[in-house]
Amino acid sequence: MSTTTDMLRIALVQMRTGRDVAANIASATALIREAAQGGARYVQTPETTNLMELDRSVLFQRLHEEETDPALAAFRALAQELSIHLHIGSLALKISEHRAVNRGFLITPEGEISARYDKIHMFDVDLPNGETYRESTSYRPGERAVVGDVDGINLGLTICYDLRFPALYRGLAEAGAHVLTVPAAFTRPTGEAHWHILLRARAIENGAYVLAAAQGGRHENGRETYGHSLVVDPWGRIIAEGGTDPGVILAEIDMKEVATVRERIPSLRHGRRFEVSEAGHAGHLHLVGASS
Repeated sequence: MSTTTDMLRIALVQMRTGRDVAANIASATALIREAAQGGARYVQTPETTNLMELDRSVLFQRLHEEETDPALAAFRALAQELSIHLHIGSLALKISEHRAVNRGFLITPEGEISARYDKIHMFDVDLPNGETYRESTSYRPGERAVVGDVDGINLGLTICYDLRFPALYRGLAEAGAHVLTVPAAFTRPTGEAHWHILLRARAIENGAYVLAAAQGGRHENGRETYGHSLVVDPWGRIIAEGGTDPGVILAEIDMKEVATVRERIPSLRHGRRFEVSEAGHAGHLHLVGASS
């Protein structure tokens, strides 16, 4: 692995995004400034940094297209002002009158967009506590995995519910990602049950750092998110963690750790293609178990 730098000071911005876009931009901006003052070269915000709104009609009244979105413009200017790599975990953006995307942005210290990622997996679930979510009703899923670059360090971009699909992370690692990013708005019930386990698993499986900025607490729209933004090292150890309130989590990550762990357990080199035979059927379902 060849990178421009081995050490990188990073920050995760934990938020409690509400229904007022301007207020959300102001809250995020204050926390991003705090992160930069703490020496962070890379700063990540959570999923839906700009707006959390469950009412579909209100949502589409407040959304903008990428070209006119005030949050994206503000964050591009802020990255340039602070001279940082700013990863906006995602923004809800309009692509038509009745359709949106959940899109993450990696912004350079010059304020340029170096990578975009549209959330691939839609959160369509009915939780035991009565909460129901149907992301696919409003959002168009993405179709392409993305690896971005921060000072020569390759970042695999994902969003929230993607975390439950390990093949995506293996694909990103095989494509060269040293760090896997999971900005999220996990619900409190699913977070309590699975958040730490899944993030640590993705780190261990791929010998990669996992950086996950989260939404936390009870939001204006009534939703409650889990918080606990996490930094996990390639051996699966938690090296920094947030609580449930908004704030900044700072950490140092060392790319030499990625190389060390991948040499110790070289599973990325050991994956093989395989077939799955379905019981009672003559045919085979062919799956890709490793890159060719």
